[in-house]
Amino acid sequence: MGDFKPLLTFGGVSVLERVVLLFREEGIQDIRVVLGHRSDELYSIVERLHARPIINEQYHEGMFSSVLAGIGTLSGDVDAFFLLPVDIPLVCRKTVRRLVLTYRSKTGGIFYPVYHGKRGHPPLVSTRYREEILSWSGKDGLKGVLALHEDEAVEVETDDEAILLDMDTPDQYRRLRGLRLRESCLLPHECEELLVREFFAEKPLLDHCRNVARVAVFLARKLNEAGCCFEVDCIEAAALLHDLAKGSPDHAAKGAEILAEKGFADLAKLVAVHMDIRVVEGELIMPAEILYLADKLGSRSHCVTLEERFAPRLKNFALDPDIRQAILQRLKNAELIKEKVENKLGRSLYDLLRENNFM
Repeated sequence: MGDFKPLLTFGGVSVLERVVLLFREEGIQDIRVVLGHRSDELYSIVERLHARPIINEQYHEGMFSSVLAGIGTLSGDVDAFFLLPVDIPLVCRKTVRRLVLTYRSKTGGIFYPVYHGKRGHPPLVSTRYREEILSWSGKDGLKGVLALHEDEAVEVETDDEAILLDMDTPDQYRRLRGLRLRESCLLPHECEELLVREFFAEKPLLDHCRNVARVAVFLARKLNEAGCCFEVDCIEAAALLHDLAKGSPDHAAKGAEILAEKGFADLAKLVAVHMDIRVVEGELIMPAEILYLADKLGSRSHCVTLEERFAPRLKNFALDPDIRQAILQRLKNAELIKEKVENKLGRSLYDLLRENNFM
């Protein structure tokens, strides 16, 4: 490659950060990163991502030594583990999700993602092979061990070509960067053209989407300065498009469906939860939470407090307990995200917005 692969970037996010967040965003909390070459440059990044760094002192012996270092830390309460080399950075979250669902619904010991008949990464492997792997002295490393259990292998079909795409050369890296841009994001002017040309958005809606995008980009950049690793371009695109189906029943789900059909799965996932979202206190801030909060703060031209945003709706539906409860839950979610942002930045969000002329 001629460069240090874990620190190469996609959309401003390092490869290492991206592969950790791939699993984190699918709800997998126990993430372990095996470090060897230039580990001192990566250790703090792994800790910041709330992952567990594992030092492999024998990394010069090859990849299988890192596999052994990682598997050797697994305790008896772990049922199965994913394994993903850092230089296969564009695996889709839906692939991870499909592997987990298949693992839970089918009998097997090794679950391989498959694209057009070819197995790729990351396999999901039962820990019942742990001791056999740790004592293996045969050929082909982990692949050699797992080959002995082919009768327990399950192939999980996916349309995710990225399970096969690694980056060992600058040309491969450039190709993957282009693939990432095409599949995951749109430029701001493309988003606005889509809103106007296909969905006939009028000025009030355009103004709201632009302001939400402005707020979301500002928050994402400030959080990145504080140690987060958001892909700002994709957050901006999702914010510009979050109301593309406004006026339709359940417009968040409808907008997400439209984006998914157009091939923008990452944007669809953010748009899908901009109205209702599940927030977990104490966990890392997720990109969807940035969009959710920006949408609740942003009006047509400026920001308002959460209390100002929700007060009229609470008043209008004072006599409808079901709708009122749903509104209160949305307010609570926004307040929880606001608190997480403030804890990360170490200051009042409203003060920060006022200082930068958002309020």
